[in-house]
Parts: sequence; C-alpha cells; structure tokens
Amino acid sequence: MTEVLSQDEIDQLLTTIAAGGEDAAVDSTHTTTQTRRRPNVKIYDFKRPDRFSKEQIRTVSIMHETFSRLASTSLSAQMRSLVHVHVASVDQLTYEEFIRSIPNPTTLAVINMEPLKGSAVLEIDPSITFSIIDRLFGGTGQSAKINRELTEIETAVLDGIVIYLLGNMKEAWSQVIELRARLSQIETNPQFAQIVPPTEMAILVTMETKVEGVEGMMNLCIPYLTIEPIIGKLSAQYWYSSVRRGFTTENLNILREKLNRISVSVVAEVGAMSVSTREVISLKVGDLIRFPNKKQSDPMILKVGNKPKFECRPGLVGRNVSVQITKKLEELYIEEFEELVNNGEQQ
Repeated sequence: MTEVLSQDEIDQLLTTIAAGGEDAAVDSTHTTTQTRRRPNVKIYDFKRPDRFSKEQIRTVSIMHETFSRLASTSLSAQMRSLVHVHVASVDQLTYEEFIRSIPNPTTLAVINMEPLKGSAVLEIDPSITFSIIDRLFGGTGQSAKINRELTEIETAVLDGIVIYLLGNMKEAWSQVIELRARLSQIETNPQFAQIVPPTEMAILVTMETKVEGVEGMMNLCIPYLTIEPIIGKLSAQYWYSSVRRGFTTENLNILREKLNRISVSVVAEVGAMSVSTREVISLKVGDLIRFPNKKQSDPMILKVGNKPKFECRPGLVGRNVSVQITKKLEELYIEEFEELVNNGEQQ
C-alpha cells in the first residue's frame, strides 16, 4: 500500500535531500514513517499502582516542609543544640519496600492518625536516635555509631521527643485536617510494625536530619489506606481555597464573637505634660498640676488600648465617677494628637 506523506513531511524530505543527498532522504523517510507508526505506550505496573498524583505528592511535600521547620525549632529547644531538619524527597512505594529499606534494629514510632482510621510510621535513624538520647543524658551527642535495641529508659526518653514532634505534625497538617496524632508504641524491629499489608501503597517522606555533627534520616511512612479519606484535599485547588475560607462571613462572625470576649484597657486622659523626675518625686497629696494650653472646658480624650478614640466629659453616675462620650475622633485628628503628645514629651 502506498504511503501518503503530509506536507510537513514532504518539506522535511526536500530539506534533507538538499543538505545530505538521497541516502539521507531515504533514511529520513524511514525514520519519519517509524516515528509516525510508533504507539505512545506508558508502562504500568499493576503490582505497584500509582495511588498518588504528582500534585498530591507536591502538597504533601509542602506540608512536611512546614513540619521540618517546626521540628528543627522544637528539637533545638529540647536539646539546647543546633538541629536542622529538611525534606529530602517524597515518593510512593509499597509498604514492603519501605520495611526492607530501613535497618534492623532501628527506631520505629507507630502513630495513630486520629481522626483518620489508620496508622503511620515514623522511622528515626539509629545515629540520630542515640545522638538525641546522649544529649538529653548530658553528653555531647557525638557518640560513636551504636547498633543495638533501646533500653526501657531510652525508650521512655524517646517517647517525649516523638510526642513533641507529633505536636509539630498537628500544626503542619492543620490546613487539611484537625489531626490528633497519638503515639501508639515504639518498636526496634521493622517486622513488628506491620500496620498494613505488604503490597499496600504508601507515601514516604524522607527528611534529612542533622544534630550538631551527626547526620541521619527521619522517614515518615503514611499508607494509602490511612490517608485515603482526605486524598481529595491534597490538591493545590483545595490548599489555596482553604486560605480563602478565612474571609467568609461565617469565619468573620466567629472571629467577631471571640474578639467580643477580649478585655482592653480604657483610659480617660485629662491631659499630658512633661515633668522632670525631681518634680515627680516631690509630689505630695493636695498638690496641683497645671496643664499648659488646656482649659477646664476642653474635653478629655478617651483612649482604648493606648489609642485615642473618643472625646469625652467627666461626670457622675450615682456615686461612681464616669465619662460621657461626646465625639468620635477621626484618624487624622488621632495622628495630630499623637504628634502633639510626642512633641510635648520631647520638650
């Protein structure tokens, strides 16, 4: 059957013939035909189905970059030494691949991801684990590489560190879900941390961790079954819309209700003047203070939180001293008043 070439292919052949001769043209014809006939095939492994899209992986990465910054601060405060944590990679793999990739023994914290119905695993490299423990026990944290299981005392100390990290995780996940992560147990043998079937897909967040001169990895493995209920929220559209939700009428009403319960100081100011420390020390009961450029009929200034907001006049309500608001101050007047007060204090 005769092949019918398109105009673009004909132009390409003519250009090739002009540049390299007929042999090049024949090769080009063969190559062009092969390219046009080659199907666009994407290899798909049914044993390892992709459960997470690139956008969802990127969102998880952003969440845990926040977690890394918070963890760096909290660990530095706990150990009183410089700790640096940052996200190295975010990948998806089977849970069996994750278990096989970590050493034995190691530190595995099994985490209940409430309100999600499932668990996650935080794996801390042994070098980082024993460096943290050494620092908390008063050492330098520069201990030699140790390859053994944790003692009961070391496990109890590490429990507190993991609980601090879970608080950071709650804050990092707050844009997506009100996470109530809780430490279930700490294991040292990966085979005892089978929280999902081996073939179940999971997302793995690898974080490079440096404690003073000791470097290692922290790996957070979250199975798909655990994160599935909120998988739709792991998108840029939801992420940015959650920011915009802060400006809805409902949230503004909630903020207004909370602000209504906040106490602020309200001060009725008769006037302001500059006096020396000697004059303040010599003041006695019954002394009179004269305010320059201030008449008895002039209104007082009512300050709310140190900001002049109203003009008012003094009076009595029953036996209580009170003021009556007579005028709301404009912003320009407030600026002029503050400038006048500042100039008086400087003089």
